[in-house]
Amino acid sequence: MIEFVRGTVGRRAEGHVVIDVGGIGIRVEAAPATVASMAVGEVREVPTSLVVREDSWTLYGFSDADEREVFEIVQTVSGIGPRTAQALVANLTADGLRTAVLRQDAVTVMTVPGIGRKGAQRILLELADRIGPPKGAVGADTPPVAASEAVWHTDVIQGLVGLGWSQREAEGAVAAVSDQVDPDAEVGVVLKAALRELRRS
Repeated sequence: MIEFVRGTVGRRAEGHVVIDVGGIGIRVEAAPATVASMAVGEVREVPTSLVVREDSWTLYGFSDADEREVFEIVQTVSGIGPRTAQALVANLTADGLRTAVLRQDAVTVMTVPGIGRKGAQRILLELADRIGPPKGAVGADTPPVAASEAVWHTDVIQGLVGLGWSQREAEGAVAAVSDQVDPDAEVGVVLKAALRELRRS
């Protein structure tokens, strides 16, 4: 297993980054929010998980080792492959998924694209004794709406600009989707919604 890749961020694109490790460009599949957190030219150490198939070797990257751990656990659920596991972690976060499993909250799991009711119920059932409790505080006071909006608003705009959109385009897309998502939605969820909006325009 490749625990991490450390090198210079050589290129970013939607869904992956290329890390220059000793002159070799290694493609790392990553969630939009993870890609957006990296800047071309900076040196980063990216926790990774190698998925080997008969016809491919794919390296997935994460913002931290905890995300990687949950990604690997989720793939133990029958019928769940790496792409779906990545989507679950990207949309809900590691602790968000742990909390959903703890509360058997199918509605939250179903907010992930491609996950229906039966799939959500299977995920909750099979992960119940595998994923463990949230590592952060559960049931803590919800932060004020204004603060939550400010956090994802800035992060999503920066992410869109980092992916090649202009500041004006990014701000317009965020404004267009701001009433379609929860104020405390995860950055990755809002980023995906904004990207869909930009592609339609």
